[in-house]
Amino acid sequence: MDKYRSFDVIIIGGSYAGLSAAMSLGRSLRKTLVIDSGTPCNIQTPHSHNFLTNDGKTPAEISHNAKKQVELYKTVEFYKGLAESGVKINNGFEITAAGGLKFRSRKLIFATGIKDLMPDIKGFSECWGISVIHCPYCHGYEFRNEATGIFANGEPAYELSKLVYNLTKDLTVFTNGSSELTAKQTESFADNNIRIIEAEIAEIKHNAGNISELVFKDGSSQKLKALYAKIPFVQQCDIPSKLGCEMSETGHYKADNLQKTNIEGVFVCGDNYFPMRSVSAAVFSGNMAGAALNKELSEEDF
Repeated sequence: MDKYRSFDVIIIGGSYAGLSAAMSLGRSLRKTLVIDSGTPCNIQTPHSHNFLTNDGKTPAEISHNAKKQVELYKTVEFYKGLAESGVKINNGFEITAAGGLKFRSRKLIFATGIKDLMPDIKGFSECWGISVIHCPYCHGYEFRNEATGIFANGEPAYELSKLVYNLTKDLTVFTNGSSELTAKQTESFADNNIRIIEAEIAEIKHNAGNISELVFKDGSSQKLKALYAKIPFVQQCDIPSKLGCEMSETGHYKADNLQKTNIEGVFVCGDNYFPMRSVSAAVFSGNMAGAALNKELSEEDF
């Protein structure tokens, strides 16, 4: 690829949301470049669920098939690499990728996802996405009626427990330190036979990412099959914030119902703006971003 090639749209991030946006734009004959580094956050998740027609497939299989379909639209091109920076220029934007390659476009879509911050617990990252899970809709059915834990504290633990309790009654909340639950919440847990363990976790013992037990710093342990975890995250890409895109209190980029940010010409979609982390939600928001952006280009050119 030559330097300074120009496109109607550059999409940064080529997983579900980015590919969905690219399909909308490809079908609208928009000259589109998808820049993707190939490091999705669900890379070690064995199966994806709750997505019609693809339930139970691996994330890699879904994205591979999606990319093959998008590649049929000849106005869409792909560049494998990391987008390192972006600036506003006259009539659009300039993106610099790793290695110094520069690309220009009239509009931008960021489908860059988020980066989960793993706690300093031995075995946690190896189990993430396999038996340490984030979403009852994506993974809960597979662990129904099993010994299950909630790795969270305070209000997040209370709200998540309500959802998981519907899937299993063998439920324990691990606050990993002093409980921040209110007296009323603690009483509600007791009424529903949900245990609370405040001991700090030292290690998650597992077999290829499948939990066998939690080991605590006090030497005690507990058998477990699955652990829901509410952990912090950061944005995978900070280019939108450097361009001036606003962020919400939850750490997501803000967007309206057409996926537009406060910066003219910049759209976001997928996990970087929406807390409902699922394949179906990412595909929907990418489709909306592509369609809304195409309408904006059409109005400008008419």
